[in-house]
Amino acid sequence: MSNNNYRISVIIGIYNCASTLYDALDSLLTQSYKSFKIILCDDGSTDETYCIAEKYANKYSNIILLKNGKNMGLNYTLNRCLEYADTEYIARMDGDDISLPDRFLKEIEFLDNNPDIAIVSCPMIYFDENGDFKTGKNNTPYPQPKDFIHGTPFCHAPCMVRREAYIAVNGYTENKRLLRVEDYHLWFKMYAIGYRGHNLNEPLYKMRDDRNAYKRRTFSSRLNEAYVRFIGFRMLKQPFYFLIFSLRPIFVGLLPNWLYTYLHKNRN
Repeated sequence: MSNNNYRISVIIGIYNCASTLYDALDSLLTQSYKSFKIILCDDGSTDETYCIAEKYANKYSNIILLKNGKNMGLNYTLNRCLEYADTEYIARMDGDDISLPDRFLKEIEFLDNNPDIAIVSCPMIYFDENGDFKTGKNNTPYPQPKDFIHGTPFCHAPCMVRREAYIAVNGYTENKRLLRVEDYHLWFKMYAIGYRGHNLNEPLYKMRDDRNAYKRRTFSSRLNEAYVRFIGFRMLKQPFYFLIFSLRPIFVGLLPNWLYTYLHKNRN
C-alpha cells in the first residue's frame, strides 16, 4: 500500500510504556480497517520504550518513529506527530491502551457519512492487570457549547478528527498550564470556530487505568482544568455565570476524601 492511499494517521506520544507498547501497537495492526499509518514520538523515555517502537518501525512500512531530545510533555509531542500527519483523518492512541478491532472502521464510516462533523469519539472500557472493571458513561451524542460546563465532551485517546480541524487551530497549544487538559482546550478551540463532534454509543477503546487513580489527581492538574474552563467558556462566548463553574475542579479537590469517593462512584 502506498502512502498516498492512507486515509488515517494515528498519532501516539510514548513515554516509559515498554511493558504495554506491544499490546497497544498489536491492537492497531489487527484493525479491520487497514488504510492508516502510525506516527510514534518517544518523549524522552528512560526504559526500553524506544527500542520496542524501533523494532516495529523497522518491520512495518506504515510506522514512522520520532524521538524528543528530552521529556517535553504530551502537547509538544503530539504536535511533532502532527507534522507528519498528511492524511484526511487523524486518530489518537496512547501507548498503554488497546483499540478494539473495529474502532477505525466504525469511526471513519461515521465521519465519511457525516461531513458536517469533525470529531468522533466513544466511551472507553477501563482495565488493569485483573481485567475490565468499568465502562465509561456515554457522553452527550452531539455536544453543544453549553455542554462543556460538565467537563471535556469527548474522550481524547479514542478520538478521530478531520485533519482540517487540527490545522485550523494550529494543533495543540504548548503551555504548561494545559498539561493533562490539552484535549479539553483543543475541543474549546475547535468549537470556537464552528467545528462540531459526535460521541458513538459503542465502546471501541480500552484504557489501561488504576482503579483508584482519581484519588491521586494532583491539585496542580485541577488548577489547570480551572484555567482551561475559564478561558474556554469565554472562547465559546458562554453566559457570564458559566465562569463560576471554572472553579468546580478546585472545589471538588477540596472535598473530604470519603465524600469525593462517594460522588465519583455514583457519577460513574
